[in-house]
Amino acid sequence: QLQASGGGLVRAGESLRLSCAASGRTFSRYTLGWFRQAAGQEREFVAFILSGGATSYAGSVKGRFTISRENAKNTVYLQMNSLKPEDTAVYYCAANTAGSFSVVAAAYNAWGQGTLVTVSS
Repeated sequence: QLQASGGGLVRAGESLRLSCAASGRTFSRYTLGWFRQAAGQEREFVAFILSGGATSYAGSVKGRFTISRENAKNTVYLQMNSLKPEDTAVYYCAANTAGSFSVVAAAYNAWGQGTLVTVSS
């Protein structure tokens, strides 16, 4: 079970940090990802982090967003800097409990409820 938090309304250029707390004794083995879905659009990959800490980002957020994990707290974070209006979306955290990596949403078998990020211009 995943629980995302930290969304809100910010102005362009500002920052937000999303958090996602997970249950599970083997959290440290999971691949954790963030996806987002804007109104009327498909859910899209944002970032993932592997159990060993390697990361990958969508081109649209690379250099502005940072994914990290704190296994002692069963939590994954998404630090979002230099936000743009086009970053407005519901953000979802997800876990691949098998530990494999993918940018495809269907590869993740556990999902949080989503948290809304709105960036005004």
